[in-house]
Parts: sequence; structure tokens; C-alpha cells
Amino acid sequence: MANTDVETLNSFLRGEISAVETYRQAIGRVSDERIRSQLEDCLHDHAHRVESIRERVEKLGGKPVEGSGVWGTFAKLVQTGAVALGDKTAIQALEEGEDHGLADYQRDVDKTHGEARRFVRMELLPAQKRTHEQMSRLKKTVH
Repeated sequence: MANTDVETLNSFLRGEISAVETYRQAIGRVSDERIRSQLEDCLHDHAHRVESIRERVEKLGGKPVEGSGVWGTFAKLVQTGAVALGDKTAIQALEEGEDHGLADYQRDVDKTHGEARRFVRMELLPAQKRTHEQMSRLKKTVH
């Protein structure tokens, strides 16, 4: 079970690393200070999850992944194109990334067991719902 938990948590970790990379890229290119501030909040939330998941993987005796993998490369390409088209398109791309992250957690939570499952259900999933909701609200306010 620990191996399955480590694999699943590392999958979540790749997604969170990708989110951090994508938010950093967007923050560097967004012109509106109010939007940038909200993106920074989401960035910090995802960065906290990266650290929490790394600690949990190590606690289970696993080795945390270092990078975001192929998904991170794809996410960066999408975000680069979106940012080039403006703040609204960048926010829409970030919200789609939040949708993807939420779906991953909801789909794979039951692949974890015991304490790892509690961690996903009680910490990671609620945090992902918060950043998802924040991007959804922001998307509705950006013109």
C-alpha cells in the first residue's frame, strides 16, 4: 500500500509543481496589480502543497519527484500562449489548470490508504477547491 500511496502522492506532486511553475509564469506577465496579487495567493497555496506532499512522501519512505514532467511542459506552453493573448485568457487557462487539478484529486483520492487518504481528503482536496474557487471568481471579474 505504501508504494501505491507514494506513486499517487508523487502524481499529485507533479501537478502541484506544474501549478507553481505556471502561476510564476503568469505572475511575471500579468499587468493588473489586483490580478497579480490573487495569483500570488494561489501560487503560495500551491507551493505549500508541494512542500506538504514532499514531506508526506518522505514520511512514507518514498522519494519525492523533482519536476512536473510532461504535464508541466504542456501547461507552460498553454500558459505562454494564453498570457500573450491577455490577462483574461491567462486567467481562463489557470482556471482550466485548477479544474484539472481538482479532477485529479477527486479521481485518485481512493488510490490512497489510511493516513495518506486522510491527508488528501482533509488537506489537499479542500486546498485545491479553494484555489479553484478563487480562479473561478477572478475569471468572472476580469474583462
